[in-house]
Amino acid sequence: MSNEQKRMFLAVVLSGLVLFGWQTYFAPPKPVVGDAPIEATQKQTTKVITKTEQVAGVKNVVVPSETSTVLSSYTISNNGYAVIINSDLSIKDFQNPNAVFDFFATTGHEKPFAIQIYNGVAYSSKNFSFNQVSASHIQGSNSDLGINVDFILDDMGKVSYKISSENAYRYRVVLSGTSREEENRQIRKFAYYAQDLDYVNVGDSSEDDGKLRWISIDFNFHLFAMTFKTPLASRVQGFESGAFNTTFVNELKNIDGSIVFAKKNYDHLAKLGENLKHSIDFGFFSIIAVPILRGLQYVHDFFPNYGLAIIILTLLIRTLMFPLQYKSFKSMKKMQKIQPELNRLKEKFKDDPQRMQKETMAAFKKAGANPLGGCLPLLAQMPIFFAFYQVLYNAEEFVGSPFIGWIADLSIKDPMYVLPVLMALAMLVQSKLNPSPTADPTQQKVMMIMPLVFGFIMKDLPAGLNLYIFTSTIYGVGQQLLVYKLTD
Repeated sequence: MSNEQKRMFLAVVLSGLVLFGWQTYFAPPKPVVGDAPIEATQKQTTKVITKTEQVAGVKNVVVPSETSTVLSSYTISNNGYAVIINSDLSIKDFQNPNAVFDFFATTGHEKPFAIQIYNGVAYSSKNFSFNQVSASHIQGSNSDLGINVDFILDDMGKVSYKISSENAYRYRVVLSGTSREEENRQIRKFAYYAQDLDYVNVGDSSEDDGKLRWISIDFNFHLFAMTFKTPLASRVQGFESGAFNTTFVNELKNIDGSIVFAKKNYDHLAKLGENLKHSIDFGFFSIIAVPILRGLQYVHDFFPNYGLAIIILTLLIRTLMFPLQYKSFKSMKKMQKIQPELNRLKEKFKDDPQRMQKETMAAFKKAGANPLGGCLPLLAQMPIFFAFYQVLYNAEEFVGSPFIGWIADLSIKDPMYVLPVLMALAMLVQSKLNPSPTADPTQQKVMMIMPLVFGFIMKDLPAGLNLYIFTSTIYGVGQQLLVYKLTD
């Protein structure tokens, strides 16, 4: 880097520090454009005439005084589930007896959900009068707007809602949260689903539009979501303040769907319906990931320890893949045998690349080795690897599931880093068994360091994921040694 470049880099860094310091300590807070503060809608203020006074020598001037109508809260409950709904159509609390983390730990905000109505100038919350129909059912209305609402909680923890009116109105749903990332790399985010699943990290600025089927706050294997029975044309906006607005494009007379707070259990979300199962991101290879999840659940029925289930299913899959692996290992062994000859040819014909290529191909043919023979079987197994990875990273079955001793929760990192170290060592052994792709000593050293780098990257990822990779690697080493012995 030249002195000019260094000065430019230093100037940019210093400018950034000055700007950051000003924004943090001196600049006034920015209002969120187009958003009525949620807190401001917690009370409805009505001006009423209280008396007649004489002001500044003028008689019979009416002077209003203000009285505040405090919001009311209503609770609906069913089968251990309970939801507290405020009269401005916001949700105060949502209790799920099956949740590991509570509603506020998931959403990260004291008022994470509100429905706002456009009044011709801005969106704001409106107060409703409610009646408690039954323990699990409340009805409300706003006579000024002519809007009626219904909330019914079923025994699976799903709140069915319906908003209806004679006149059409424009609505906005505001989700609010605070940004957070756990040690296991779980990040609080907003998720929305149209044809595909999309995410926005809480606190990020973003805009998108589409016909939405549901919106949610997603964090640490838990989901708070609002679904729409009919996909609604919407514009979504994320703000640095932690707000996520879903504005419906069209004026509507009716909106209905459901509101849920649940662990992201694939089977439970599938039963709830409305495409909520797609909130579990199994990635591109979901068609393989779901059978892997089913396999883990099946093994767990016989061995009620998900750590053992991971080991058993991994060994089973590796065994079933052994015929493909056999060809790969056999090709590697042949490549390993002719490696000294290949190195000699590279040195001998280093100034004649065409002759070196010709002699190298002749050496491959003579030994019956295929340089791609070891790669293609490995590539064929990559979909299974990525699918297994996604299952272990996203399935809630591992939340709070112990394995042995110090590993009390397979969904978080190994607190003593035993599994990442063992995994890195197993990968190091495996790399020594494979033929070197290069004769350059420096590049060979880099290749030897890669398992250690991978172990460092994996140290904070879920223990279940480290257990899978370690089991798969060490079993693969055993298979490789067996094939090498049989082909000697």
